[in-house]
Amino acid sequence: MTVPTDKPLLAVLSGERRDPPPFWLMRQAGRYLPEYRELRAMKGGFLDLVQDSEAAADVTLQPIRRFGMAGAILFSDILTVPHALGQDLRFVAGEGPRLTPILSEHGLDELTPDLTLLDPIYETVRLVAGALPDETTFLGFAGGPWTVATYMVAGQGSRDQAETRRLAYGDAERFGAIIDAIAALTIDYLSAQIDAGVDAVQLFDSWAGSLPPAQFERWVIAPTAGIVAALKQRHPDTPVIGFPKGAGGKLGPYARETGIDAIGLDETVDPAWAHGALPEGMPAQGNLDPLALIAGGEELRAAVADIRRALAGRPHIFNLGHGILPDTPIAHVEALRDMLAEPLQ
Repeated sequence: MTVPTDKPLLAVLSGERRDPPPFWLMRQAGRYLPEYRELRAMKGGFLDLVQDSEAAADVTLQPIRRFGMAGAILFSDILTVPHALGQDLRFVAGEGPRLTPILSEHGLDELTPDLTLLDPIYETVRLVAGALPDETTFLGFAGGPWTVATYMVAGQGSRDQAETRRLAYGDAERFGAIIDAIAALTIDYLSAQIDAGVDAVQLFDSWAGSLPPAQFERWVIAPTAGIVAALKQRHPDTPVIGFPKGAGGKLGPYARETGIDAIGLDETVDPAWAHGALPEGMPAQGNLDPLALIAGGEELRAAVADIRRALAGRPHIFNLGHGILPDTPIAHVEALRDMLAEPLQ
């Protein structure tokens, strides 16, 4: 893979080690930014903003203009896939996303897909790709099939994904059909994002940690491997980052068996342990606790240094262990940026 020398994050994804490490932050375009809150108030609800390509492009670019991250992440949502598969989707203020649950035994047969709902997202990609600084890596994304399925089955997020886990145990054939439908559309969705201009893609499996090992292998590793293999056939030079939040001791098998190019670590993972457990040379991304960013000061400085030291022996993209929180002070993000610009002591 030939990597432009002016894209440090993409170079790390190709296997280079950089010091200082490039950085971006999950949910870096969001409610902690006053410019985002202002635009959101003008445009209405969250889904309205996602489907307004010009507004979504502006939101994607906002943190790049303010902080100069090495990576820009597409402003969208993982639930665009079930929405395109035919599930009603809305976002309730203060409560999060709501979908019409798949309750009957017919399930997917009752849905009428509308893939045109994804067209505004591809237009957002084209707009952002044409406006980003040359040195900024553009990241597309989708949800991992297991995580997306938990919302499709329950109709909303849940603490332990019990309803979906019951279905996976009780009717694996039916649940497997849901997973297969998500995976098939995810392949096309990510491929179209790449065609429209993203440099790399990330699979967010935010609820992967709720599964025991055998179920994790079946509903997280296997479908992820299928998606990655299909993407590599179509776009062999486009890196894929996997983020199985909560995977813990299953990170090693996930990294080895899915075919991903880089792995995201959540904040509960000891980065020194991860360095020993992951394949040699695999780029790692993470894994600052979002609450440490809110705390700021010496606690933040110490946490940043610990992560950098632990992962100094492999290609490393600095990030949070999950999404930035709405009450994060902007001054602390600026401080983090400045810390990361310093050579590792």
